[in-house]
Amino acid sequence: MDALHEISPALQQARLERRLFARFWQTASPFWFGRWAKVAWGLTVILMLVVLAQVLVQLLLNLWNRNFFDAVERRDASALWTQAKLFVPLALASIALAAISVWGRMTAQRKWRESVTRQVIEYWLAEDRFRRLDQLANGSENPEYRISEDVRIATDAPIDLVLAFLASVLTAITFLSVLWSVGGSLTFDAFGRSWTIPGYLVIGVIVYSTLFSGAMIIVGRRLTAIIERKNQAEAELRAAADRLRQDGGGTITRGNETAERRTLWLAVHTVLLRWRGLSWQLVRTTVVTHANFILAPVLALLLCTPKYLAGTMSLGELTQSAAAFVTVQSAFNWLVDNYGRLADWRSSVNRVATLLIALDAVAALAPIEEVPHSTGD
Repeated sequence: MDALHEISPALQQARLERRLFARFWQTASPFWFGRWAKVAWGLTVILMLVVLAQVLVQLLLNLWNRNFFDAVERRDASALWTQAKLFVPLALASIALAAISVWGRMTAQRKWRESVTRQVIEYWLAEDRFRRLDQLANGSENPEYRISEDVRIATDAPIDLVLAFLASVLTAITFLSVLWSVGGSLTFDAFGRSWTIPGYLVIGVIVYSTLFSGAMIIVGRRLTAIIERKNQAEAELRAAADRLRQDGGGTITRGNETAERRTLWLAVHTVLLRWRGLSWQLVRTTVVTHANFILAPVLALLLCTPKYLAGTMSLGELTQSAAAFVTVQSAFNWLVDNYGRLADWRSSVNRVATLLIALDAVAALAPIEEVPHSTGD
């Protein structure tokens, strides 16, 4: 029975998250299936083709890396000059694709933000709902901030995250084959017999990435709730400053302080507390991400070195395998690299959705159902 009580809050939180996302998607989906659909899907196709091309160029650069260092090992000046000339078009292609990707992503984000912002503002202004919204409790605080900042994050992040995920999947598939074919098997003697580990670099990168992804999930499990509370505190500070400006400071009391000014300083104090909580959370997640950044290339070289020293792997194959290991590890660690962005997006989706639910209640002329903030616990 106690176990059920312990699970219950988690189940309630999951249901709340699903409800909030469903309400947000109701407003966000017309960009993909309404009058904006041709633009949305056209940009999507362009971006997917760019991702495919980037993975291909990345593979060609990986092969170039192998051929270049093999030429260095042979001290072959002619081959080195050939590889130097081959590098130029590959580098130009990579730069061009990066520029096209930025244009496509930001255009899609801007268009989606425009679509969602227009709908939210029109819904907010219709029938003077914005005037009655202040009478509601939860979900109606600081709608201006939610419309300006949270809608931006809620529409920016998904495009970046999905494209990064697609690139990670394609990259992992492509470079796992490189690790398997170039890295091969590792044979060593231990306990009086010979042992062989097939595809040992593939096994190593999977184990390594799993450990770091699991560590990030554990360390950053409360990040979404912390960001959500920080964003709300920022919105309260902006609202308090705006009220003080509109009221002209109010009437000065004997203590040379008005209620509006006390509210403003309290909002400043709350923002600083929320930022302190966020900073400590980011310290913990940074430990994981930076440790991963430092360890991955070193581990890759250490795993490849025994075969190089044994003469079964050339210098070019060593550098190619090490680079492929880091590339696959980076692809597998999509969650590690994007955990903070994902948490920020979830927080903004929740805040936009709670505003929309509050507006639904106003539109229905019914008392609003209390929608608690995400706790993340």
